[in-house]
Amino acid sequence: MDSKLREIIAYKHYFPEFFQSLPKEVQEKFVYLFRLIQTVQRIPEKFLKHLEGTKGLYEIRVMVGSNIYRAFCCFDKGNLVILFNAFHKKSQKTPPKEIELAEKLMNEYFDQKKNQ
Repeated sequence: MDSKLREIIAYKHYFPEFFQSLPKEVQEKFVYLFRLIQTVQRIPEKFLKHLEGTKGLYEIRVMVGSNIYRAFCCFDKGNLVILFNAFHKKSQKTPPKEIELAEKLMNEYFDQKKNQ
């Protein structure tokens, strides 16, 4: 068994609900990428990319056939990956409202953590 370098958790309901609505082959690709993120030291940018213009927000990039999916996440303490919202990408540009929601969730997550 691979030793885990990182743990992945979902913050709130956004990602789990999205994941449940996906076709089986897309779910399998996400699971494959999660395993990669958990076990590989340097994840290729093709799969995990920092979003320019954000403070620590990343997107997990999944492609199945001609369908593109994105899930937003961030790192906490370097070895914990927090999943936020995700969407089916239908145009070249990531919808600003998706990025805004991810940033809002990320801020909420760290505020909650600070106040515990």
